[in-house]
Amino acid sequence: MMTAMKLLRIYTDEASYFGDRKVFEVVAERASAARLAGATVVQALFGFGQTAHQHRKHFLDDDQSLVIEIVDEEEKLRAFVRLIADIGGIGLITLEAVEVLGGENAREDQG
Repeated sequence: MMTAMKLLRIYTDEASYFGDRKVFEVVAERASAARLAGATVVQALFGFGQTAHQHRKHFLDDDQSLVIEIVDEEEKLRAFVRLIADIGGIGLITLEAVEVLGGENAREDQG
């Protein structure tokens, strides 16, 4: 099975909040509610953005860079970006082409 899909990446950090909840939790919850294929939150050891603020992994600190990755159909991902437009604390959102080759979580109804 080979299916052309898109990868949505949402860059934030562990210290970013939307109300009283962490941004990555709100984004993941909304992805689930939008019935997207799934979301993975990845911690970075080091990162910095346009502000040049450095995010580092440290056992006493919760300011690590995070990337939320979601693979699904482009139309669904673009609609999802509109659903999270109200969330502050998101540094960058990117969309790129990926090819799903298989795996236990690959959709059977595609390809």
